[in-house]
Amino acid sequence: MSAGADDSALSPRALFYAFALLWLCGIALRLPILSVPPVITAIQADLTLSGTEVGLLSALPVVVFGLFALPGSILVARFGVAATLAAGLLIGAVGAALRGSLLSTPVLFAATVVMAAGIAMMQVALPAAVRQWMPGRAGFATALYTNGLLLGEILPVALTIAFVLPLTGGSWRLSLAFWGLPLVAIAILTLLMAPKRVSSRRGNAPPVHWSPDWTEKRVWQFGLTFIGATSTYFGTNAFVPGYLETAGRSDLIGSVLTALNAGQMPVSLLLLVFAGRLARQPWSLPVVGIISLLCLLGIATTASNWTIVFAGMLGGMLAAALTLVLTLPVLYCDQEDIARVSAGMFMVGYAAAVVISVAGGAAWDISGAARAAFVPIALGILPLIVMPFLIHRRVQPAAA
Repeated sequence: MSAGADDSALSPRALFYAFALLWLCGIALRLPILSVPPVITAIQADLTLSGTEVGLLSALPVVVFGLFALPGSILVARFGVAATLAAGLLIGAVGAALRGSLLSTPVLFAATVVMAAGIAMMQVALPAAVRQWMPGRAGFATALYTNGLLLGEILPVALTIAFVLPLTGGSWRLSLAFWGLPLVAIAILTLLMAPKRVSSRRGNAPPVHWSPDWTEKRVWQFGLTFIGATSTYFGTNAFVPGYLETAGRSDLIGSVLTALNAGQMPVSLLLLVFAGRLARQPWSLPVVGIISLLCLLGIATTASNWTIVFAGMLGGMLAAALTLVLTLPVLYCDQEDIARVSAGMFMVGYAAAVVISVAGGAAWDISGAARAAFVPIALGILPLIVMPFLIHRRVQPAAA
């Protein structure tokens, strides 16, 4: 496909298939990951996990997302986006199945690595899929699979206890395996329904552009911008319960976390309409970053119903930040560079998210004040405000 191709040549059916696959793949990015929290107490009791092991189990997928971004880029360069998406889905399903048949704690952790590796490969392939399948609608397509991602965070939490556990006889092992089944179905649909595009790579020539060029400024600019969306989300979810507990308002923990996560969906739906225009505006991400910083400050200085309000607003801003940041490689990279630049962006962003979470815990321990954990998170938002003005905005004809 040439850089200047658009999606007008797709038939209405093929266009519908592309939309549906992007949305379904977005859902698959989180289904097996978020199937753990509803049954984590049963896992901990059955395997006698320590608190440290529970924390490691929760943080492990984030680490793997960064480590396995590069293999995803290699697969995209060698086999194309549809094959990489299908491979990532099937690997994720295998990991979920292994977690369902585990015999010990080490197997649980190993299976979690396998599952997260498949998701990481998908995550790299999706921006390339957006550009390859529908370059003329990059903002909308990115908002579409991001909306699916957010729905994928909600479904396991909402359905595991009420539906999946009764269906599996109360077995947390089978419930974890259950959430791998949709990944298999989506993989089959991807292989059957993905729009057929002509690759810019000819014949059996070896792939050239698969490894991030760490001397290229856009890799770092996109990666640093991505930090603001990822570290703020993971860090706030991690430290809000402890902060409210020390403030004597443990009764607010459930409401604040619900607002933080549910607040993402309304903004995600709005972005289906406006993302295409906002993604090309240099001021959109800085505005989102400033509002996010103010909301984080509001959370860290209140322990009341206002905390719920600030959490809901922050969730909405993080949904906007994630969608707009994920659109950057699609809009400002050549087709053959999207996967490798995205891989570099994810490697930088997820590594920083882990570092910022650790720094937040250290700040809490050293100061003795739980709200100190929000200081490193606030610093992580700053690149979201500054970097968009420094990014070299070279819009390709396909995205213009």
